[in-house]
Amino acid sequence: MATKNSTNYTCRIDTELRTQSEALFGALGMNLGTAINVFLRKAVRVGGFPFDVNIDSPNKETIEAMIEAERIARDPSVKAYSVEDAFKELDK
Repeated sequence: MATKNSTNYTCRIDTELRTQSEALFGALGMNLGTAINVFLRKAVRVGGFPFDVNIDSPNKETIEAMIEAERIARDPSVKAYSVEDAFKELDK
């Protein structure tokens, strides 16, 4: 429903995603425009996405750290520490 204080916004979405979304939100009793407004209002209210947004795989920096840790773990010249030794080092 357009109001005096409304504006139009156009964006491209995948055809199949639109069809599925319209079916889903239609079953909930609203059209796609209303669903988008619900999403935007909730995002503004919480100050961000109203759900977790994350990457399921490690980023480049994490991958590099994992490779380095694996290299160190396999290097016989690297001094091994016990858990107790590690805590002693942290206390220094």
